[in-house]
Formats: sequence, structure tokens, C-alpha cells
Amino acid sequence: MSEFLPVDEQLDLLQKGAAEIIRVSDLRERLEESRKTGRPLRVKAGFDPTSPDLHLGHTVLMRKLRHFQQLGHQVIFLIGDSTALIGDPTGRNVTRKPLTREQIKVNAETYLDQAFRILDRNTTEVRMNSEWLGKLGYEELIRLSAHFTVSQMLERDDFHKRYESELPISLHEFLYPVMQGYDSVCLNADVELGGTDQKFNLLCGRELQRHYEQKPQIVLMTPILEGLDGVQKMSKSLGNCIGITEPPAEMYGKLMSINDELMWKYWVFLTDLKQSEIDAMRAEVAAGKLHPMEVKKSLARNIVTGFHSEADAREADENWARMFQQKETAENLEEVAVALVGVAGAEPTQIKLPKLLVALGLAASGSEANRKISEHAVKIDGETAEGNLFSVAATPAKVVVRLGKRAKVAVIG
Repeated sequence: MSEFLPVDEQLDLLQKGAAEIIRVSDLRERLEESRKTGRPLRVKAGFDPTSPDLHLGHTVLMRKLRHFQQLGHQVIFLIGDSTALIGDPTGRNVTRKPLTREQIKVNAETYLDQAFRILDRNTTEVRMNSEWLGKLGYEELIRLSAHFTVSQMLERDDFHKRYESELPISLHEFLYPVMQGYDSVCLNADVELGGTDQKFNLLCGRELQRHYEQKPQIVLMTPILEGLDGVQKMSKSLGNCIGITEPPAEMYGKLMSINDELMWKYWVFLTDLKQSEIDAMRAEVAAGKLHPMEVKKSLARNIVTGFHSEADAREADENWARMFQQKETAENLEEVAVALVGVAGAEPTQIKLPKLLVALGLAASGSEANRKISEHAVKIDGETAEGNLFSVAATPAKVVVRLGKRAKVAVIG
């Protein structure tokens, strides 16, 4: 008897959160073949180490890799240390600035450390594409490039927009999708994962595999995850992200701040529950048998446990309940030392609240802070802030600053 689950059960987990699969029938056929032969599928996802910081949006592909891994398939965590030298042109209207080898090495080590919070270190195949791209000679590069035309490259939305707008496109950027496709050939990938914005690159892999007489890989694409605002994609620059190394209480509080509709998306993209289990839970909420708040708390505990521990998640849950449900002061709130942001010469000391919110990381900018204050979303030691200034009798002082469902202790010096 095969060690793999029946194909329908595998697809219940693998299709969860997939925006598009090219093609589902091929994936089913490949899974059936895997069950008959006992050979696990080779499942690849590539990550260019262009930044040291990862947030939950980056983990959507890692989570889908984990699903294949849980089902007994061989997952390949590919670090694009060579393609990072080019820089993925996806979603860009300008050419990326090249990274140094040293920057790439440092970022790659950080990626691996964070990836193994999701993936099983012992069964994950970690590869660097410099293994083959670094050895690629001039003749082979010409042969690879000959499989694609300039008109094909200009069909890509990013390039087409830049061409129409008369914005420069560097020649080496055309090589990026070719190199990504060649990765699939060298790894003999059965499946490649990527975001919907990666479709052109992923299809290049299928094209090259045909030329090398390999079965073209199945392409599984996931949507781009919205950030805390529920509107724009999760991004550090937009201040709407949850970093995977953030403290448990901070992570928990941010998750509790999302709206109910976004909560269901996070269940799909950031947990290991099957789609059928999520659908059943949602049906219970719709029938009034389960309160949405309890579902959201369960989500927050699930995610915090995954990146920290069950004990951390339990403590964060209890502290949040004390703060927002029992109206008590939470224990172990993060304390942040901030420089005096007061009005010089004022007695008692008047503190500029917008600057304090930015210094605490509760607001991304002064304009956001002012907006939240005007919306009466900010509390100082339990009292709603009515203006942009508040007073402390003397410094140093400690005050609990809350914005929505997030709070920190400001140690004002």
C-alpha cells in the first residue's frame, strides 16, 4: 500500500488558497503516478535574498511548501543567490540596484533561519542556484536565450508597461525569467510555486523543460496577501505588516486588529488547516454557533505558536484578554525607551503624542498618528487622547500607550 494519502485528500490541502494551477488535471495525474510508484514529487519554490526581513506575506509560499512536505513530497527551498544579482523585475518600473555577494550571503542565512520556523529542516532540500548558474558558460547562455524572443519578453506586463512609457529596460533583466526557468530544468521540478505576479517566470520553466525533454512542471500560484489594513499588500514600507520575528504579544495584538473578512484569508494562507475544515468553521460562525472573536483568537494563537511557542501564545492570549476584555493592565507589555518628545519649558511636561506613536512603532508616520488621534483610537493609561499633547508630571515616566488593539509601555526620558 502506498504511503501517500488518496489524491482527493491531498488536493483538499494543496488547492487551499491557490489562485491558479496549471493544470489541476496534470497535478492530479502526477499525484496518482506518485502514489503508484512511491516516488515523491519534487516541489520547488525560489526566494531571492534581497532583504533580511521577512513578514507573514513572504511565508505564504513557504506554508504551501510545508503542505507538500506534510504529504510526503520532496520540497526544495531554492535560494536565488545568482538571480539576486539580476533582481526580479516583477512589479518594478525601474531596474533594481544590484546587491553585493556579501549582502546576498548575509540575507540568505537569515532566510534559512526564518524558513525553518515553518519547514522541517531535516527533510528540506536546500539549494543555491549558483550551483549551476555560476558554471553556465557563454555557449550555454546563448542556447538558453535562443528559446525566447524579444516579443515574448515584451508581452510580460512589467516590461510592456515600461516599454510603452519609454522607461529603460536593461538587457540583463530579460535574462531573469530565463534563469528562473533553467532552475526548474536543473532541479527536474514536478511543481513550482509562486505568486500570481510570477506567472510569466513560472511558465518559462515549463517552456525550457519541454526543450530539455522533461515533463513540464505544474505551476501553482498563490495570491498576494493583504496587510493589516485589508486593502494593500503586506509591506514593511506601508507599515501594515507582521514580521515573523516580532515579539509574541506584538504579533498577537496585530492579528487581533484585523477585520473579520481578512481573518478568513489568514486562516487559508497562514495555517495548515484544510479548506474543508475552514469552510466548516465559517459555516458555524454564519449559523451563530461560534463567535467570530473566538475564531480570531484561535487564529492568533495558531500563528504565534508556529513562530514562537504554545506557552508564548497562551501568555499573549491571556494578556490580551486582560487588556481588552477584562479591562486590566496587561503583564509583560513591551517597554520602549524613547527620548523626550515634549514641549520645551512646559510644566508639567507636555508630550507630543504623534511623535511618541511613531517612536513606539504604533504608527508608521506622523500623518497616520494624527489621523488615529482624531479618530479617538489612541489611549494613554486607559484614557482616550483628546489632542496631540498630553502631560506627565515629571520625567522619567512610564505610560501605557494604546492604538486600537496594540499597546506598548513608553519609558519617557
